[in-house]
Amino acid sequence: MLYVFNVVLPVFALILIGYACGRTRKLGESASIELNRFVVWLALPAQLFSFAANSGWQNLWQPGFIAAFFFSCLIVFSAVLAISYFKGKDLAAASFNGLSASYSNTGYMGIPLCALALGQEGIAPAIISTFIVFVMFALVTVLIEIDILSHKKHHEILFSVLKSLCANPLLVAPVAGLAWASTGQSLYGPVDQVIVFLAAAATPCALVSIGLFLLQKSKASASQAWSISFAKLFVQPLIAWLIAGPILSLPTLWLNAVVILSALPTGTGPFMLAQYYKADGSVISRVVLITTIGSLLTLSLFLWWNSGV
Repeated sequence: MLYVFNVVLPVFALILIGYACGRTRKLGESASIELNRFVVWLALPAQLFSFAANSGWQNLWQPGFIAAFFFSCLIVFSAVLAISYFKGKDLAAASFNGLSASYSNTGYMGIPLCALALGQEGIAPAIISTFIVFVMFALVTVLIEIDILSHKKHHEILFSVLKSLCANPLLVAPVAGLAWASTGQSLYGPVDQVIVFLAAAATPCALVSIGLFLLQKSKASASQAWSISFAKLFVQPLIAWLIAGPILSLPTLWLNAVVILSALPTGTGPFMLAQYYKADGSVISRVVLITTIGSLLTLSLFLWWNSGV
């Protein structure tokens, strides 16, 4: 449990720091907005570009693992989206709920946790899962754009969606990183250092921003946040285990990895996307907080159970 606690604690601590700074007015009311802009337009794109540019393709093609993790994300995403939509949410809001229930914090927490729990061989599935959450991110972006442009004709919607995708820094950055990786070239030293500096700021700034956002009055239903959190911490890893174990019979390493990665708390990506579209991020911010705290228990229980098997 100690190493799970060591990975989760910094995430929770940064959210708490943001909350405390807002409560004591050390950071003003506009701090959350400006931090979000910095993360969305500079820091997070730099992090995504750097991650993609430094990931090779050789060890990433694992069809069984990809299927298990992707379908666990897709099933939970689709179920939560459908429930939210039929409860009266518009497509964009329902999509944010679905993404919050299926978007694991693979980059910041998944890689170190898999390395600690599974050794260096655990890094590969963590990297693969990070690319899969990029796919979910792109899917939700398309659905949001369709909802926003629903009053237009079909060909206008298609053109506008493509235009928006190409202008979204959170999607362009990893694609550009993969394109650069395919060249086999190294980035010019000073340019690479600038990207590294910006990338290092992405996660702490995003988490501090969430802490600040929690101060804002919200009309969000507490039960909704708890329901989404339950789907994230319990339903998704259960589905991942069913696909990876009984259905696909993956090797032990990959089975354990897919459960760990599916049981991770919600990352900051959905919140940043909501801020990019100026949508209400109150439910997402609470889901990030709830799942981050809850994952300390759920991940610890899984690792304890696994060590005794």
